Amino acid sequence: MKNLFLISLLTFCALSQPVSAQDQQVNPSKYTAHNKGKMYIFWGGNRESFSKSDIHFKGENYNFTLNDVSANDKPKGWHIDYFNPARMTIPQTNLRIGYFISDHYNISIGVDHMKYVMNQNQTVTINGTINEGGPFDGTYNNDPIILTENFLTFEHTDGLNYINTEFSRVDDISKLFKINNTDIFQINVTEGVGAGILYPKTNAMLMGKERHDDFHIAGYGVSAKVGLNFTFFKHFFLQTEFKGGYIDMNDIRTTHSSADRASQHFFFLQRIVTIGGIFKV
Repeated sequence: MKNLFLISLLTFCALSQPVSAQDQQVNPSKYTAHNKGKMYIFWGGNRESFSKSDIHFKGENYNFTLNDVSANDKPKGWHIDYFNPARMTIPQTNLRIGYFISDHYNISIGVDHMKYVMNQNQTVTINGTINEGGPFDGTYNNDPIILTENFLTFEHTDGLNYINTEFSRVDDISKLFKINNTDIFQINVTEGVGAGILYPKTNAMLMGKERHDDFHIAGYGVSAKVGLNFTFFKHFFLQTEFKGGYIDMNDIRTTHSSADRASQHFFFLQRIVTIGGIFKV
């Protein structure tokens, strides 16, 4: 009986030891360990670069192309307008809302509010004809022309609005920096692809004509991005991105006359900094 008791006691101790060890290994899952079902929103600003482009202008009395036209963005810099509801559309901004369909993948919709300003007084070449009864009338065959204000000003400054959807992947790389508690601070890498429409309000003055002053669906764009996400205390983050893409606008309104149109296509690169929040829904 005594031996049976000792055997039973030793057996109980042997069986209970791995159970205790297992219990010690079970920890509540960190909030940042899983993303599925979470929604996020971010807001921020950008700087942009554009490739040169050929701009084709067509109307009742003209049909010509300006070759290799250069343009820049119109930065606001660090400014309170980014957070002033009445003036948020003045800077170059990025707004995006997304939802995680799994721990690593999310879909989102957003607006990249870029600004495209043709460089004034640059010399380009022109091909085509103008018969407006003015000083620029003629037939051109790869001839040089200076883009003065009385001939052309051309901007998408209200703005070059790229309304797009994105499909993105997110991966936690905190362990590379020996960060253990990701609920306090987490580092993620993100990459994605997107596509959408261009909805600019183009500010163009062409040979003294009255400009068109309304938003208009002008074409489409495609893009790809890569970025870093720094999440603080589970819910708040800073995200930086490089986003590049291709824009094709084949129906740009230029003047008050519906017969006047322009078209162009070019590549772009954005450098983006945003702040945002992420929450379980």
